[in-house]
Amino acid sequence: MIAGIDIGSRSVELVVTDGEKIIRQAKAATTFDPLSQVKKLLGELRPERIVGTGYGRNLLADADLGTEVTTITEIKAYALGTHRLFPAARTVLDIGGQDTKAISLTNTGKVARFEMNDRCAAGTGKFLEHVASVFQIPVETFGDYALEGDEVLSINSMCTVFAETEATSLMAQGQRPQNIALGLHASVVRRTANMLRRVGLEFPLVFAGGVARNRCVIRLMQDALSGEPLIPEEPDMVGAYGAALHGSRL
Repeated sequence: MIAGIDIGSRSVELVVTDGEKIIRQAKAATTFDPLSQVKKLLGELRPERIVGTGYGRNLLADADLGTEVTTITEIKAYALGTHRLFPAARTVLDIGGQDTKAISLTNTGKVARFEMNDRCAAGTGKFLEHVASVFQIPVETFGDYALEGDEVLSINSMCTVFAETEATSLMAQGQRPQNIALGLHASVVRRTANMLRRVGLEFPLVFAGGVARNRCVIRLMQDALSGEPLIPEEPDMVGAYGAALHGSRL
C-alpha cells in the first residue's frame, strides 16, 4: 500500500494505491498547518511508503509519519498520473491554486518540455478565487455565472490587482457583470493557451487541477485551442496519484 500526497497552496490531496489501483482518495484544505492536515487524512493508515509532491512536499521529509518518505516534483507526478489515466495524452495542463503548469509528453509518457508559472497569481485558481470574491460569488459557481454572459469583454491585465481595477472600471461604465466575468475567464484562458503553445501543444490534452471543474474555462479553452481537453474524473487528484505510482515503482 503506497500513499501519494500532494500538498498545494489551497488543498492537500491523498491517494492510496495497491499496485496501480486506487483504493482510497481524500482531500482537505491546506490551512497554515499542512502537516496536521496530512495526519488527519492518513488517520490510522500505515502505508509502506509515502511519496510527497506539490508546493509543500519537502515538509513531509522531516515529519514523523512512521514510514519511509520520499518526494517527487509536481511535473513528474502530473506526467505519471496523466499517462496512467490517459496513455495517449501528449500534453498536460494543471491550473492549481498557486501556479499553472503546461507539460509536453512523449508518446511513452516522459516529460519532453514544461513551463510553469509560479511567480504570481496571474492565470491561476487564486486569480479566479479573488475576482469571484469581488463579485461576491462562490468560486465553485463563478464559471457558471460567467457563462451567462453574451459578450467577451476585454481584460488586458493579468495582474490580479490591475485586473480587478479594469473590472471595476467596466462595472462603472454599466457593463453587464456576467460579461465582465466572461472577460476575466477569457484572460485566464488566453494566458494558459499561450503557455500550452510554447511547450508544443499536441492533442490529446489532459486538463487537471481544481480549475478543470470550471465549465467556463473549459468552454473557452475549447474555442481557443480548437480542440476538446480530456478531464479526469477527479482532476485534483492527478498529482497525488502520480506520486503514489512513483512510490510503487521504487
